[in-house]
Amino acid sequence: MARSIDPTPESVRQLAANLPSGTPVVMLNLLRFRAQAAYAADRQQPARSGREAYATYAAEVVPHLKQVGGTVIWQGEARHAFIAPPDERWDEVLLVEYPSKEAFLSMLKSPAYQEITFHRTAALEDARLIATIRQQ
Repeated sequence: MARSIDPTPESVRQLAANLPSGTPVVMLNLLRFRAQAAYAADRQQPARSGREAYATYAAEVVPHLKQVGGTVIWQGEARHAFIAPPDERWDEVLLVEYPSKEAFLSMLKSPAYQEITFHRTAALEDARLIATIRQQ
């Protein structure tokens, strides 16, 4: 099974096309951490666990979230995949709310935000990021 860590250009296009404009979006994050963060050699980062690398990303993403009006609305430790394939496991679940898809996409496009994403990529073994909107 292919691992999914970073968005593809196609997934960004589909999000932009398939979500209504001006509607709040809650991103469901399912995260599985690497035992050891996998930084590229040119990043010159100290050895740390995937969870520690993600904590660095989480701390650095806060100003970017605030800038676009986003906020973490729930964070928790994943304990048991009750209805899931037998080998599926997640370490953490996050719900992050953005005022709109436009706000989320503007954060993704920000060079300052892009500069910190290497921590997220190094930290994660696998991930899901699912865009949700409230049912009418």
